[in-house]
Parts: sequence; C-alpha cells; structure tokens
Amino acid sequence: MASNDPGFAVMPMAEDPTKGGIEKDSDVSDELPVAPDQFDPKYETSRWEIWAYYSYYIGNNGLTLFNFAPTAFQNLLSQAAGDAGTLQFAGVNRTINSIVLVCNGISFAIQIVLFLVIGSYADFGRARPNILIVLSIFAFAIGFGWMGVHTANKWHIAAGLYIVGLIAYQTTLPFWTAAFPGLARNTTQLRAKAEEYTAGKISRDDYDYADTLQRSRLSNMAFYIQSVGEIFILAVIVGVLFGVNVNASEANNNYGLSVIIAFATGVWLLLALPWFILEKRRPGQPLPPNMNIVMVGFWQLYRALTHIWRLKQSLLYLIGYFLLGDSLNTTVTVIATLQNTVVEYDTLTLTYLLLVGIAAQAVGIYSFWWIQQRYQLSTKTMFNAVIIGIILLDGWGMIGIWTQNFGFHHVWEFWVYQTFYGLFVCPWYSYSQIMISEVTPRGKEFLFFSLFSIIGKTSSFIGPLVSSAIIDASPHGNNSTPFYFLFALSILSAGLLVAFLDLKKSRVEQAQFLADEELVRERRKSEAGVGKYPGVSIDDIDFRGQMT
Repeated sequence: MASNDPGFAVMPMAEDPTKGGIEKDSDVSDELPVAPDQFDPKYETSRWEIWAYYSYYIGNNGLTLFNFAPTAFQNLLSQAAGDAGTLQFAGVNRTINSIVLVCNGISFAIQIVLFLVIGSYADFGRARPNILIVLSIFAFAIGFGWMGVHTANKWHIAAGLYIVGLIAYQTTLPFWTAAFPGLARNTTQLRAKAEEYTAGKISRDDYDYADTLQRSRLSNMAFYIQSVGEIFILAVIVGVLFGVNVNASEANNNYGLSVIIAFATGVWLLLALPWFILEKRRPGQPLPPNMNIVMVGFWQLYRALTHIWRLKQSLLYLIGYFLLGDSLNTTVTVIATLQNTVVEYDTLTLTYLLLVGIAAQAVGIYSFWWIQQRYQLSTKTMFNAVIIGIILLDGWGMIGIWTQNFGFHHVWEFWVYQTFYGLFVCPWYSYSQIMISEVTPRGKEFLFFSLFSIIGKTSSFIGPLVSSAIIDASPHGNNSTPFYFLFALSILSAGLLVAFLDLKKSRVEQAQFLADEELVRERRKSEAGVGKYPGVSIDDIDFRGQMT
C-alpha cells in the first residue's frame, strides 16, 4: 500500500451537538432545537470542494516519503554495510532492518511531541488550513532534497531525510483529515436528513445510520480515488525509470530512486493546489477562556481521559485500537524491509509490486463499501473482517521464522502479499477511523479523536523499537522474529475487539453519559450565572461541576 493511516478525522461540534463544524455564535444558546447538525449555507459542501479534497490525497499518496524514500534509505544502508550486513547506529552494531525500525520509532516519538504542541490547531481557531500548507511545503522540500542523496557514503544524511520526511508526511495527514467531518456533515444529503429528523419523519437511529453511511462513503471514496490516481502515477513512474535506465547499474538504480521521489513530490505539489484554493475555511472551536493554543492540547487530552473512564465500550476500543494499530503499523514496516531485501532493491520490481498493491487496494476498499451498502452490514462487521486479514498476515510472517520455504522469503510471496493486503487489510485505514466516531459521544468528538491520535502515535512509536530489539536479541539477527510479538499482539487485540466490543452498548453508554452531563449542566447554569465562575461559560464546566 502506498499510504498508511491518514491520521484522524477530528470531528466537529465539540461541546455543541447542534452544529455541523461551524463556530458557535455568542448569542446562540444551548436550548437550540434538537437537530443533530445545523448548517450555515455559506459552508455547504460543493462537488468541486470534495474533488479538491480527494485531489490532495491523490498527491499525498505516500509514494514519496512513505514508500520510495524508505526503500532508498534501506538501499544505501545495505550498500554501506556490505557483506557484514551491520552498521553502527545509535551506539549499537545493528542489522539493516533493525536500523530502519529504530529510525521509524524515533520518527513517531518526535511526532507525539509535535502533535501535543501543534495538534490543537486542527480543532481550534482558523489556522488549520494554513498549517497544512506550511507542513506540505516542508514535505515538498524533503522530497526534492532526495535528489542530492543517492550514494552509500551519504547514508547518514539519508537517515535524517527518512526520519524528518516521515514526520513531515505523517503530520500533514491529520490536518487534511480534520476537514473530513465538516465536509460530510455539510453535504446536501445530511442537511436533508437533519431536516427530516427535526420534523419527526425519521428516528434518531435512522439519522445516525445516514450519518455513518455518509462519513463512510466520503472516507472510502477518498481511499478509492487515491488508489486509482496512484495507479496512473505509478504507470508514469515506470516510464521515468526506463528513461533513467535503472537496470544498467547500481548507481543508476540509486539515482532512479531519488528521481522518482522528486517526481512524485512534484505531482503532490500540483494536486495539492486545488484544495489549498477551494477549501471553504470552516472555523474550528473557539479557545476556552484563559488558555493558549498549546495548553489546550494537554487540556483536551486530560478531558478525554477523564471522560472515557465512564464509557466502558469506548475504553475497550481504545485499548484494542492501541494494540492492533501497533501490530499493523509495525507489520507493514517489517514486511517492507523484507520485501526490499528479497527483491534486492530493484526499483522496477518494487514499482510493479506497488502497482499490484494499489490496484488491489482500490478493489478492496470499493468492495468493502459496496458489500456494506448492499447487505446493510454494520461498521463493526466490516471492521471484524479486516481484523481477520491482519491476523492472517502476521501468521504468514511468523511461519517464516521456522522455515525458508514460506513466510516472506520469496519474490512470489510479495506479489501475493500486495494483492492480499490491498484486498483485505487496507480497509483498516478507513474503518478504524469510522469506528472511533462510533464509540464517541456526540459533541465530544474533538476530545476523543485527540486521545485516539495520541494513542495511535504512541503505538507506532513502541512497536518498531520493540521489533528492533527482538531482531538484535535473536541469535543470528533473524529479521522475521518480530512476528512472534506481532502475531500475539494481533490475537490479543482481536479477542478484545471481536468478542467484547458492543456498539449497541456503547450507544447506551454514550446516551447516559450525555444525559448525566446535561443534568449537571442545568444545575450549574444558575451557579455560573450568579457569579460562582465569573467570566466562564457553562461549556467550561465538566459533568462533575469542576472547572476544566
């Protein structure tokens, strides 16, 4: 797959369940009528805006800093290590695959810090679109910078570009996905459903199902359209590689990798422009009193943690998401390092493999969405199907610990892997996000998505470092040994999510949570009004009556 988890669609309407991602006016009271979403006409989603949103994602497909850059980095490491197969890195003599995993872990550790500092801009104020532009420009610079790094003696520089490039790529994604809920809930379809619900023509369950389907449709279509666009980009890349004559020599192959990283970066730049221009800059949440944009990130993380303890099903999904996300993210990285080694960094072969993977990804994502619609299946059912695919993937890799006949040791296996991964595992990146919204109380979306973002980054940081340590500790530096850890992790998380997670119970818990909070809010209104909390809105008092 060319791209990994696209971050988190940070949902709108924090503290105001009547709004569709629109900043609350000062004269709007909490007694506004009951429609789940209300829409400002000037922010109504247009077809051009949706396609501009898709266009950015086609460009930000991961080919640059998530696919070819790691391959270029590992390729230079391999050439620098020579027959010894090891290099000194971070004070330890490590295998090539171990170094890649350590760099991956370092990158995600830095991302956690960055997310805590600037992540709030995705939820609050009006700066999110500008931050996406700045981060994208930074990523473009890293992508073009690879043109100067294609010899083994520059592997240290390649390590820096890999770490920083992965940070740049990963940080653009949350600020892009943060626009997704506003797009979905400002569509004409959901506006009509909200009016029907207000008029009593449909039930809340009917509206919630329409809401889920609309979010699912936009999310899946973004993945599907990106996959189709990526196939065309890869087809052009094949022509570029023949033009560079990558099969002529090792030096040509090295240079070819740098060229296609720069080329894919140029495509990303061009396809990002429509979104930068056409996005309707919907305002985010106003900052709470006496808080700056940095403080509010820690504040919302604290609030989410205090809330989630009252929501057992939400907490269960949080734990399962942490474990399964850790397993999958690390599995993809481990298999990628094995694939690079087995095909001997042949750029054309790797590109052909990606073409197969992306084509399968497009079919898989569309098929999951079609099946869900056709048979009226729940998000949980589709999610469970993806979990089975992840377990099979880790089991496949674990077999390779004991034998060389099977378990990601042969080129043919990676052709099968790309197909299997695209068809049955890639939908994780869509359905895992939709599942977050399923276990999140309406009006608390930004709190919970922030919490899941931190958990996701933390899991991505821990898994690679643990896997690197396992490889280093194995007697012969067996690069398949992390699958012991990854398979066990997948089985554990599957047990929690498949057997114990109940979305119906979660909805009951969410309703009770919001009802309890509303009772406290009503009781505290008079106290806040007579000056118990001077200058503080009722929205700044939590369900226990404490200042937040």
